[in-house]
Amino acid sequence: MTALKSISATLLTMIVIYTIIVVANDGFDLFTPYLSDIFDLNWSGQFNLDFGMYLFMPALWIAWRHEFSGKGVALAAIALIGGMLFFAAYLLVQIRKADGDGGRLLLGDKRLRPNLTRPETALN
Repeated sequence: MTALKSISATLLTMIVIYTIIVVANDGFDLFTPYLSDIFDLNWSGQFNLDFGMYLFMPALWIAWRHEFSGKGVALAAIALIGGMLFFAAYLLVQIRKADGDGGRLLLGDKRLRPNLTRPETALN
């Protein structure tokens, strides 16, 4: 869990610094260049479309992890737009809440049933 926490913190720091520089140079217009490349049907557009689909997967996981509740769907929407800026911060918070338990991190508290035997203990 320490490695995941360190990687998330490093990625968050890198993307925050990069985003500050880009916003200072180009402003907040994210969607115009992103979508125009997609509609131009070029390699930049292919990358943007692939990346957008890739962003959809952690957003879907976040919504699922929160059982598609209103909060989960809202967090997923933020993840879809915010990308790594949001996802790295989300992971850091959830790692802390999971207290080193990978099952809690991946599934969320509601999906873990405390009265069932954990898989790693069932084999012993």
